[in-house]
Parts: sequence; structure tokens; C-alpha cells
Amino acid sequence: MTLEELLPELVPRIAAIRRDLHAHPELAFGEWRTADIVAAHLERLGLTVRRGLAGTGVIGTLQAGNGRCAIGLRADMDALPLEELNCFAHRSTHPGQMHACGHDGHTAMLLGAAEALTALRHEGRFEGTVHFIFQPAEEHEGGARVMLEQGLLEAFPLDAVYGLHNWPGLPIGEMAVMAGPVMAGADRFEILVTGRGGHAAMPQQTTDTVLAGAALVQALQMLVGRNTDPLEPAVLSVTRFHAGHADNVLPEKAQLGGTVRTFSAAQQALMESGMRRICAGIAAAHDVEVQLEYARGYPPAINSAAEAALCAEAAARALGRERVRRDLRPSMGAEDFAYLLQARPGCYVWLGNGVGVAGQAGSGRAGCMLHSPHYDFNDAIIPLGIAYWVRLVERALPA
Repeated sequence: MTLEELLPELVPRIAAIRRDLHAHPELAFGEWRTADIVAAHLERLGLTVRRGLAGTGVIGTLQAGNGRCAIGLRADMDALPLEELNCFAHRSTHPGQMHACGHDGHTAMLLGAAEALTALRHEGRFEGTVHFIFQPAEEHEGGARVMLEQGLLEAFPLDAVYGLHNWPGLPIGEMAVMAGPVMAGADRFEILVTGRGGHAAMPQQTTDTVLAGAALVQALQMLVGRNTDPLEPAVLSVTRFHAGHADNVLPEKAQLGGTVRTFSAAQQALMESGMRRICAGIAAAHDVEVQLEYARGYPPAINSAAEAALCAEAAARALGRERVRRDLRPSMGAEDFAYLLQARPGCYVWLGNGVGVAGQAGSGRAGCMLHSPHYDFNDAIIPLGIAYWVRLVERALPA
């Protein structure tokens, strides 16, 4: 039996699972129905299944031969708090919840890979242990970190770990594999400016928090423009500014918030210390109090070189060598797979979901961007994702 013989019957069933998951999205740490479907599928395959890590996490284990090496393949399961605007039959049935990032597709493809690898394990193509890791709460809540804190690696020792994400804008049939940084670290900040409020017609009797907040918005951009190495990527975005309720009142408080994205711990520390320095300076210049709360979020996702090379070879076998992109730039988006990459060598790759804009009646055939209310995972890439996982296991666990 070969993978090519398996796929024609396997892919339609996996696509049906994918669409069912899309119609029933569940938010971070609440993926109970999804976890039930995943666990039942793995148990039907005869795999050893463990549930409960991070609440809804599911790990299925496949052993082939006597190989001692063990690897982890990870898929995320959670949806986003977003109202879906598509009109197809498998649109979300849960108001305000939507699979707008393709985690339904990631889960389905890994289930397909588990089924294919189970069928192929006696063919002598690989030898060792594969742990299929179905992770909750990737979106903003750090489910990977929670699984690690609750003993993932103690219960399932791994030599390496691998992840995959669909990537709108990359053509169907292409995969991007990069060594080094692939996704940015994501920090959050809150700034509270407190002054002396008063009548807007008598500003001399106040300390203007709106003016101080506006100065902060502009001054903070100096950190990227003038304080960081131009060859070291960084983004600082103020995304919220709330102050006042009336036209004739200068408010006593102003609140700002936003995000910082970097690719290294040194750059992360530079941004935080620079923000504190600027906040102190603006406070002195405007005679106000400025409080900065800076929260470290997901770390940068850094692919190890050896594992990236292995993934590139697996992708070349699954898709064709000319379809493997090694020249794409990292994304300033964030991904909690970074926690797993801090703990073990590994690689996180992007699988093309298609090029285009929202349209085609929300069919998923166009490359609508992630986190859009019009997004849909492209079922045409399901066989490609399954094939990639299978070829990766064959490369990582050679017989």
C-alpha cells in the first residue's frame, strides 16, 4: 500500500470532518466537542490516546518498529471570537465564533496524517514514535505553554517537534520553510496617563492628558525609527487611545494600549526599556503621571537549522522541489508554537492556502487573509498537508 493509493478515499472523509469542525467552532480552552471528535478518531485507529493536558488537549501516540526516536506533530484546535460573514453550508453555527485562521484544517489534516501513517506503519518506511499533539488555545491564550507546564514533555519525551500553518497569499501547492526566525514575539502594553482635568476653555488650569497621550503616540515610534538596528525587525503599534467624554472637558485620564513585535530577546528588552524611558520623559515634560504596564507575550518562533532542512526535504518529496520556498521573510504575526520550539528543536512551516481576495462566495478557493470574517480553509490543500506530514515522518524517523 502507498500513500497515493490511500489519499483518494481518505481525503473526502477528512474534508467532511474539516467542514464539520468549521461549522462548530470553539474558543480557547473550550474545544470540548473538537477534542471528542479528535480522540474518537485516534482511538478508532488503535492509537494510544491521552486527554486532559491544558483541559481539552489530546495526544495520540503511534509506535512503529523498535526505533527509539520520538517526534511530535502539532495542530491547533481553537477558533476566534469573530462573527462569520460567509454563506456556505458549513458556515459557523455558533454566533460570534469562527474558524477564521484555519485551525479546523490543521486539525483535520493531522487526523488524516495519523490515519495514513497508521495504515503505512507496517510498510517499513519509518521506525520510531510519533506523538500527534492536538493543542487548545493557540489564539492569544498560550495553550502550548500550558501543555508544557502541565507535563507534556515529561509524559511524551520528544526529540523534535513540528508545526504547520496554512498561509493565504502563498499559492496552492507551495510551502515555505525557513531556518531561524519565522514568527515574531508578541508583547502587549497598557499606558495610563493621569493629570489634572478641567474646563477645555481654561487649559492653563489643567495638565492635558490628551496632549501628553498624543506626544506618547508619536515619541514611541522613535524607538523603531531611531533606536533599533535597521537590520533588526521590530514593530511598535499603539492600537487604542481612550480619553474623555465631553467636548468642553479636558479629561483627568487617558489610556493607551498596543503591541510590540520582535525577533530576539535583546530587541524585546531594548523596546521595553526604551518605552519606560520615553514614558518618564513625557511625564516630566507634560507634568503628568504616566504608568506603563508591559506584558511579555509569545516568544519569537525560531526554527532550528537541521530540522528546517529536514522539513524542506520532506516538502520537496510531497510537493516537488520547485514548490518549496526558502526565500520568504518571517511574519510579524505571533504563534505559541514558539514555546515548543524553545523546549525542543523543530520547525514551523507555511502551506499555501491560495492567492486572491475574499470572494468566490466564500468558497475557500481564494486566498482570503487570516482572521477575516470571509476566510475559509481551502480543502484543496488537505492532500498536500497529509502528504507533507507523512513524508516528514519518513524523513525524521527513517527505518
